[in-house]
Amino acid sequence: MISMEKTIYCISGLGADEKIFKNLLLDGFQLKYISWLKPLKRERIQDYASRMALSISHNKPIVLGVSFGGMIGIEIAKQMKVEKLIIVSCIKSAKELPRWMRVAGKMKLNKFLPTGSYKFTEKIDNNRIGITTGEEREMVKAYRKSADPHHLEWAINEVLNWKNDWQPENIIHIHGDQDKIFPVKKTKPTYIIKDGTHMIIYNRAKEICKFIEQAI
Repeated sequence: MISMEKTIYCISGLGADEKIFKNLLLDGFQLKYISWLKPLKRERIQDYASRMALSISHNKPIVLGVSFGGMIGIEIAKQMKVEKLIIVSCIKSAKELPRWMRVAGKMKLNKFLPTGSYKFTEKIDNNRIGITTGEEREMVKAYRKSADPHHLEWAINEVLNWKNDWQPENIIHIHGDQDKIFPVKKTKPTYIIKDGTHMIIYNRAKEICKFIEQAI
């Protein structure tokens, strides 16, 4: 029997994996997670996105990207036609980067910052991400332990130095109004989730499902 479900290709945020999508329950859709790849030496985000896109087997796919995964989604949409591009807790252009990130990228300050996880910064980091429950805290702690420092260093550099000023017409942008990573005042989302943090893909999944079902 042929499945009539549509496929949504999902790209998680930096340091995360498919578990971040576990609360997304969409009728008529199946979620397919695109795993992160190991960056090649001096690889730029455009070429990295090309390699990620090799996991997509549909013409005009629906792509869903969270945070850095949304930026990868935009780079994929530059290279192939997509039915819809859905980005969550993300930015659409370099102009939407917080000023401190643009300055850090310009001055290459990220080269001097550690990418490892440190116990004394966890509370601050958790607050910025928007963690509200013990389950979320344990999940993020596990991500920190398993994260590849080389991949983190590469991705942070690509975020801070992203030069994009393009977006597809069929983009859907969902954002929380309390996002401390990418403040909503710098962005122009399609849908805003009240009191939503950078973790809305996980802790506000029902609302995100509603917006996606409305848009597709």
